[in-house]
Amino acid sequence: MSEIRILPNLLINQIAAGEVVDRPASALKEMMENSLDAGAQSLSVQLNAGGIQLLKISDDGLGIAREELALALTRHATSKISSLEDLEKVSSLGFRGEALASIAAVSRLTLSSRRAEEKHAWSISAEGPHLSEPEPAAVACGTIIEVRDLYFNTPARRKFLKTEATEYGHCEEAFRRIALSSPRVSFSLQHNSRVQWHLKSQTLPERITELLGQDFAAASLNVAENNDALRLNGLISVPSLSRASRDQQYFYVNGRFVRDKLLSHAVKQAYQDVLHNERHPSFALFLELDPSLVDVNVHPTKTEVRFRDSRAIHQYIFHALSKALSPAAGQRIDPIVNVGQSQSAIQPHPGSAPSASSGGGALQPSNPYRQTSLGLNTPGSVSFYDTLFGPKKEQDTTANRSTGQASLSGRSEVFFPGTPLYPAAQTPHLENHQNSPSLSNTNPNTRSIPLSLDTEFPPLGFALAQLAGIYILAENKQGLIIVDMHAAHERIMYEKLKTALDDQSIPMQPLLVPINMGASSLDIATAEENTQILSQIGFDITPGSPTSLTIRGCPAMLAEADMRTLATDVLREIREYGATRVLTERRNELLGTMACHAAVRANRKLSIMEMNSLLRDMEFTERSGQCNHGRPTWHQISVADLDKLFMRGQ
Repeated sequence: MSEIRILPNLLINQIAAGEVVDRPASALKEMMENSLDAGAQSLSVQLNAGGIQLLKISDDGLGIAREELALALTRHATSKISSLEDLEKVSSLGFRGEALASIAAVSRLTLSSRRAEEKHAWSISAEGPHLSEPEPAAVACGTIIEVRDLYFNTPARRKFLKTEATEYGHCEEAFRRIALSSPRVSFSLQHNSRVQWHLKSQTLPERITELLGQDFAAASLNVAENNDALRLNGLISVPSLSRASRDQQYFYVNGRFVRDKLLSHAVKQAYQDVLHNERHPSFALFLELDPSLVDVNVHPTKTEVRFRDSRAIHQYIFHALSKALSPAAGQRIDPIVNVGQSQSAIQPHPGSAPSASSGGGALQPSNPYRQTSLGLNTPGSVSFYDTLFGPKKEQDTTANRSTGQASLSGRSEVFFPGTPLYPAAQTPHLENHQNSPSLSNTNPNTRSIPLSLDTEFPPLGFALAQLAGIYILAENKQGLIIVDMHAAHERIMYEKLKTALDDQSIPMQPLLVPINMGASSLDIATAEENTQILSQIGFDITPGSPTSLTIRGCPAMLAEADMRTLATDVLREIREYGATRVLTERRNELLGTMACHAAVRANRKLSIMEMNSLLRDMEFTERSGQCNHGRPTWHQISVADLDKLFMRGQ
């Protein structure tokens, strides 16, 4: 049996380097964070061969005194904490005191530094276990760390390094993450003597635009939430600008870039109703909270954190992003037009109150724009579904021009352009909506049609015609509205189904003539075993024979859907994922499938009344500007755009 012995300091540092410094990018991150902790306002990075041959950091921070240079290269020596109490509320980026010692153990390192009160700088060198004495050096105030031949004395680790281009790519990403977190600091990056980045001191929106690109900045939504304990600022992409990978997702906690499953899940949940499952949003989000509420001492790389109240943090982020992604009914999620105009809104300044994002939710039924009711089984109301699929009746086209109403067999009200929407007796009710957040664009960075109290046009206007059996053309006060009728109706049905299921059950409609359908033994077994679940989502499906199923009832809202195909898809979902998962984590996917089957199909000819009914329902449906897969449901073309197209006034 071998004897227990204490390992040499060099070997201890080399072991630590395997955790802290696994590649040049890790060393770059640690040294840049040290510079920021030292109060640097300007930071320069030079790389050769992807950082393997040379990695040099220069800053104008506080500097290191001559007598502390050797300590800076010693393990567990740090100026950032001194007690357990300090560790429990760390506000600096670094605190372990391991990074420089680990880097020095596997490279040829030179540390030169000068404090403002000293006449000249001092320099110290380290190569493996050998540490030189401090020597005078010609350096301006600040610190320069030069790392050469990384892993020269650990060939096993060096063999795992990738190509120069790959290592540089990782270094550039580490540089981007640090630069994004500190927009007021100027940064520069050189690789093989060529300048790759030169970032001046700027605002957060400008830094985001420069690092993440104009495409992201032009298609982003502002997030600005603040309460007594938490602050969340930043930009998130609109659902229509999604990506196939998570390569443009940046989340910071108190200025520290983190990769945390809790935070990622909150973002994913916020996007679940507006983004396809296989697509990913882009974002740059900055969460600020009391350092005592988050534990950063979780992993040597410090990219993981633990929150004291993880559930509260999850809910806070989820609701903040959901609010930004859920404009008022009748509005569409649209990006910030000019990021530079919204700098104060997302620039985190302690003590400043961030602007609130526009909230979601349907308007009150008393609003005079309302033509049809969105309530399920509301007495005396007519939904778009009823209008579209209900039994045809003789229409009385006698219009009451004085009130802007046309009596259509008592089914619903229709408003025509050019006539007043409000009877004289209803005019005083307008005062009740002056302060309604749903009637105004409360988010100044969300470009959408406000639900204003216009006496001639509702927000989405009036239908003019149907194009190619797919699109509805409508006119509003701004110009021309183009609506994807299937996508819009799918969102409406989806939100109705969610509301109904939240109320514990979806209304079932018994079928006068049951529908028989051929089924496999698996489908029959699934239907027998999940009768209660099927009933909860509005189905009455029973075995008709050893090879068939009988549909005796279906969701009332989906009565005109292809019931055989819908039932087959629902049974497949239940069979593949289980009843519990279908009604919990897979609930929205199931309801999305049902809504898609119920939505009006392409090439279905709609009357003007049916098209107007769809427009009114859109105005009172949350997130109606996006379909369930993140595509826009409507687009606005202004009269000015049309004038430019036809060169009017030129």
